[in-house]
Amino acid sequence: MQPLVIRPKLFNAYPNIISGVSSKIGARRNEPFFLNLSFNVGDDEQIVKENRNLFFAALNLSEKATAFQNQVHSDVITYVNSPGNCGQSDAMITDKCGLTLAVSIADCTPILIYDKNKKVIAAVHSGWRGTYQKILLKTISMLVNDFHSDPSTLICYIGPSISQVNYEVDIEVAERFPEKYSEKKDHKYLLNVSGINYDYLVEGGVKKSNIQQSLLCTFAYKNIFHSYRRDGKKSGRSIAVICMRDHLSER
Repeated sequence: MQPLVIRPKLFNAYPNIISGVSSKIGARRNEPFFLNLSFNVGDDEQIVKENRNLFFAALNLSEKATAFQNQVHSDVITYVNSPGNCGQSDAMITDKCGLTLAVSIADCTPILIYDKNKKVIAAVHSGWRGTYQKILLKTISMLVNDFHSDPSTLICYIGPSISQVNYEVDIEVAERFPEKYSEKKDHKYLLNVSGINYDYLVEGGVKKSNIQQSLLCTFAYKNIFHSYRRDGKKSGRSIAVICMRDHLSER
């Protein structure tokens, strides 16, 4: 059974960009981990390797040409020019063709970015901590300062994540953000992390027409997505990836 891969429509206009987000569906895997792509959740290592091979093959990519990061809910952004583990960070940027950037997710918001003029890509992992630290805005600033990007030409995809209606936080977290992003529910608050990041893109100069925001909720779609908030330690992980191919190798 081939894996279900969520493919951003926004990048369809750019044949040199390959992108996708894995789901929990594929290979007829059993609960609790299903099609898990993380080695850090207690799943069988060999099965995870097979799952990864299936996912990358579905996108005609290779894990061996993929850069990963140890995500720590920070505002650290890393420039990468080779595959493998690039250390602790929550955003990666590269201008190397053929190098895939991967973000691990299970409720947090993934953002994939392509600068169509400067030929640079970025992958961002933004939970509430990273969002509070404005890692997405800082990534845009790094693209502008280090790669001379024009924000108005950036093509941005905000991937599946936990929706506001399902994301309960304490008042201490809610108060870190403007009131318009939270809604009180009993003694908790519902926080719109994806919405905050959408507004960060606009604030950073990205055209609304260049943004695709997924409305798929990782918590609500139990049969499709992993969710740490829903399943706890028995949750698997998905991967969001973006790769820029050399124009000469376009299909």
